[in-house]
Amino acid sequence: MGLLAGGCARRGASPAAAPATSGRPFPIRMQLDWVAEPEHGGFYQALARGYFRDAGLDVTLTPGGPNGFVLPKVATGQADLGQSDSTNVLLAIKQGLPLIQVGAVFQNDPSVLMLHAENPVNRFEDLDGKTLMARPEWAFLPYLKQKYHIDFKIVPQNFAIGNFIADPNFIQQGFYIAEPYHIVKGGGKYPKFLHAEDAGFDAYTVVVANRPWASAHKAQLRAFMAAYIHGWEDYLEGDPGPAHALMKQANPDNTDDFLAFSRKMIIEGRLVTGRRVSSDADVGRITRERLANQLRQLEDLGILSGDRLTVDQVMTTDYLP
Repeated sequence: MGLLAGGCARRGASPAAAPATSGRPFPIRMQLDWVAEPEHGGFYQALARGYFRDAGLDVTLTPGGPNGFVLPKVATGQADLGQSDSTNVLLAIKQGLPLIQVGAVFQNDPSVLMLHAENPVNRFEDLDGKTLMARPEWAFLPYLKQKYHIDFKIVPQNFAIGNFIADPNFIQQGFYIAEPYHIVKGGGKYPKFLHAEDAGFDAYTVVVANRPWASAHKAQLRAFMAAYIHGWEDYLEGDPGPAHALMKQANPDNTDDFLAFSRKMIIEGRLVTGRRVSSDADVGRITRERLANQLRQLEDLGILSGDRLTVDQVMTTDYLP
């Protein structure tokens, strides 16, 4: 069921039989992690093309932002599903939040370190003694220090790119999909990147569910995930126009140029299918092996302490098609 091999053949057909309902579409509230942008292409394409509707679902997509509070909203039932990175989900589950990871948005977390092309830093080891602008809570930072036996200073992330453009030595955490566009538009040069997974810190971006809600609505969640995966396939291989139209309604700051750029970055970076896989069959997939490895890494760093979490406590593939 690879993206290139079968995505086009499946477009236009319902991805899954609709779950039994009383005749009314089943409502599902999905909390996004950021304002509507191509990183949510699978959701918006499934909504725009009627894949959710055809599966008997009435899906509401709620955009997020810097203070979107995705995980607390899902944990407290203000949303049924949400989008987050797997590291934060593991930490939230450890804190007792009733969450479960049910599928992937991106096989590789798009969070990167951005550098000017002429910056002499080319390896993670070269970060020793440098100053980075990043989210202080990013678990990748202590991982880097431990793995490479280096140290560096952290300036808290301000979600702006002015300092990066102005200072050729500036190193900043960024989102691989979007920031390069704004840097070039702001007069800077296209940056180079250090990818976290290249250091062995391979987090997902995931769909996370309220665990009790998921257990109570298994058929509807399976139908949602099938329609959502179909949406990603169609968005990446077909006409992204339907999703982009909805994104522009939800986020007036979107331009056609930016939407096309970000979609291209997702495709070329193989974020949905995975940079390290030989086929395109992994759209939406999460694996026990990778989550178990991430648990071990966070335990080794002391970020997860006390009683160990098991893989079954943090993820399930029961809802994937």
